[in-house]
Amino acid sequence: MRGLLCWLVLLFLLQPWESQLQLAGPRCHTGPLDLVFVIDSSRSVRPFEFETMRQFLVGLLRGLNVGPNATRVGVIQYSSQVQSVFPLRAFSRREDMERAIRDLVPLAQGTMTGLAIQYAMNVAFSVAEGARPPEERVPRVAVIVTDGRPQDRVAEVAAQARARGIEIYAVGVQRADVGSLRAMASPPLDEHVFLVESFDLIQEFGLQFQSRLCVRDLCNGVDHGCEFQCVSEGLSYRCLCPEGRQLQADGKSCDRCREGHVDLVLLVDGSKSVRPQNFELVKRFVNQIVDFLDVSPEGTRVGLVQFSSRVRTEFPLGRYGTAAEVKQAVLAVEYMERGTMTGLALRHMVEHSFSEAQGARPRALNVPRVGLVFTDGRSQDDISVWAARAKEEGIAMYAVGVGKAVEAELREIASEPAELHVSYAPDFGTMTHLLRNLRSSICPEEGISAGTELRSPCECESLVEFQGRTLGALESLTLNHILWGWWRGLEGK
Repeated sequence: MRGLLCWLVLLFLLQPWESQLQLAGPRCHTGPLDLVFVIDSSRSVRPFEFETMRQFLVGLLRGLNVGPNATRVGVIQYSSQVQSVFPLRAFSRREDMERAIRDLVPLAQGTMTGLAIQYAMNVAFSVAEGARPPEERVPRVAVIVTDGRPQDRVAEVAAQARARGIEIYAVGVQRADVGSLRAMASPPLDEHVFLVESFDLIQEFGLQFQSRLCVRDLCNGVDHGCEFQCVSEGLSYRCLCPEGRQLQADGKSCDRCREGHVDLVLLVDGSKSVRPQNFELVKRFVNQIVDFLDVSPEGTRVGLVQFSSRVRTEFPLGRYGTAAEVKQAVLAVEYMERGTMTGLALRHMVEHSFSEAQGARPRALNVPRVGLVFTDGRSQDDISVWAARAKEEGIAMYAVGVGKAVEAELREIASEPAELHVSYAPDFGTMTHLLRNLRSSICPEEGISAGTELRSPCECESLVEFQGRTLGALESLTLNHILWGWWRGLEGK
């Protein structure tokens, strides 16, 4: 009877603030938003506390403008493992979300918050799970609610998530560790870290969070001009650039390779070991490379080849003339899911991808040819012959390995020195840290093609320049000949 009375009192206390969240004001019309709740359901969260958190989520949902083209919501819970309650793509109706939250059964194990952030970054915010592609510039927000100290590291993985454009709110309840909350949250910390004394008071965060969301339409309501992403900050906003690129002095545009002319072919591993969700991360990684290139028919041309047990040209060098067209084509690529014939892919690249028929510029123009091979495992065929042939053909080769990629194979594929042409990431979620190295290597003003000038040897200016160099050399040769004769004459005396 005493336990029943406790539950009745609890439900009585919960009802007013759930309604308060719902009735706090008009529903937020924020424009598109991808919102993922990361809920701690470790054993330290008592049953009645978990019930409070459940009601908090339901109340918060009722204040959001939910829909496929508005706010998409996903929920994951974690303890010693991570479980998706429902992904961003699952529901477009609030009633369905509320039903899934009310059916939620706590995991009641440890507190692996770092693992949960990693899952949110790699899976929950993936396009395959319903997040909108980065080029649509839809804000991504993660709300982490926890009551204790993480049993794993959170600082590094949270930094990676923030670098990918995920805005993190860290909500600590009761026994939560403030240092860990600050390590997870986005800056400014005073706007993204919340510490409440008990689960009964978590509605305070709900009201503040809802008010923040309600001003998020600032970027949608002004002509911000941000090249990549606009982020609202109270009554103002700021522009962000992708990983590896810097915001320019105008505060809106992002730097990219300048004045460079490169023919770049990317060979992407589509074998079954990659897995569909990781292949989506690979495509996003490719588009981040495209972001820092000056893509145009006269500038950088990009081609994409996918390989597994066979090889398929997704699009050749000459097909697309803008970065937007290339990125759209990358997103449309379908995953092959078979074996890993890297040698066959290298052969295809050498024999076909850099041919003039597929859009490569004639060798007489001296446009650098760059091949970038992306793989996650050991090749099932021999790579040595065609890796060597690629370099003999003057193709600058880069090798990017992930997970179980074999270092010896990466080094054999890559040009010398290997330290500048081989990159490795332990998993697909940490690939973005490779972008800066690739940028400095591939960008013409910083890497292999510095000073390259796209000029026809038959142009008038080129002929005049050649003539001038030749006459200068002849004059120098004649003078040297006269001096040499004079010196020999002196010796004879």
